[in-house]
Amino acid sequence: MRIALRRRLAALAVAGLLVGLAGLWVGIPGAGAAGLITLNGAGATFPYPLYSRWFAEYNRLHPDVRINYQSIGSGGGIAQVQKGTVDFGASDAPLSDQQLAAMGRPVVLIPTVAGSIAMTYNLPGVKTGVRLTAENIVGIYMGRVTKWSDAAIIANNAGTPLPDVPVTVVHRSDGSGTTFHFTSFLSEVSREWSDKVGRGTAVEWPAGIGGKGNEGVAGVVKETPGAIGYVELAYVVQNRLAYAVVRNRAGQWVAPSLSSTTAAAAGGAQKMVQTNDVRVSIAHAPGPNVYPIAGFTYLLVPQHQTDEAKGKALAEFLWWAVHDGEKDAPQLFYAPIPGPVVAIDERILKTITYQGSALLAER
Repeated sequence: MRIALRRRLAALAVAGLLVGLAGLWVGIPGAGAAGLITLNGAGATFPYPLYSRWFAEYNRLHPDVRINYQSIGSGGGIAQVQKGTVDFGASDAPLSDQQLAAMGRPVVLIPTVAGSIAMTYNLPGVKTGVRLTAENIVGIYMGRVTKWSDAAIIANNAGTPLPDVPVTVVHRSDGSGTTFHFTSFLSEVSREWSDKVGRGTAVEWPAGIGGKGNEGVAGVVKETPGAIGYVELAYVVQNRLAYAVVRNRAGQWVAPSLSSTTAAAAGGAQKMVQTNDVRVSIAHAPGPNVYPIAGFTYLLVPQHQTDEAKGKALAEFLWWAVHDGEKDAPQLFYAPIPGPVVAIDERILKTITYQGSALLAER
């Protein structure tokens, strides 16, 4: 277990190094030579550790294709796709029919991986493993549970001395697909939350302070004793933050992990096949081994490309990502999309066209 964890931590570090090297390459004189194709994307921070690795690896394999990506949050990615200022976007929140109609052109959603959202905390002397129920988490984010010594938390943690310190609630300050998945979970488990706050990429928080991006929330928690926040698992592991074990729908205490995320993704894949729609929620999903705060993440791609060379390069990259790229996901704590979802992605990618002709017609 420790060896596997060390390998994954090393993978996270290598991903960062690859991105740094890619950044250095961008600045080399002559990088804009004829034949170089540059693709620009923006959006979700949730999958950024994996996407950054994909972009660097794909550039290594295809030096004529460079992919720039701004990790600005799902809301920003959706907005930039709508404005046409990027070649692709990324969002953890699946777009509604209304949002898709507002794009002004057909945009397809490509599910890439699934990830877990960890409840990370900073309690001096307390390691990973504090047990939190859905009711505990709702109470904390509604602003009712204000101390870690609250009886409702103590009741689940016999033998774990929790300090009598104030709870500092941390949430995202930007439009965020991570927030969408987290508030989807809260809405599934609490009628009060659903009625008063709801789910979305941005909500009116009843309590707490904001941090920008997953990295921002992780940073605030790391620097604030007594803090708790919701952060994508890779950021928690990379920053060596403690995180909670959460009681799932089946009543089991489950930690965020590759296996518990994979279990959630399997159920989501069944929904996609049954509904013929990639926009599914796996928050508070059934199953004894399922971690309950999880979700898929998506790339947003204009279906009808206006530049043949860039469109072809983007389609080829996406095909590589949902096939060869998936092997990198487990090392960075993401669950690869199941086989049935890969098949759905293949069908979607074959609908991407330039002037009416499929860009992946030979696939």
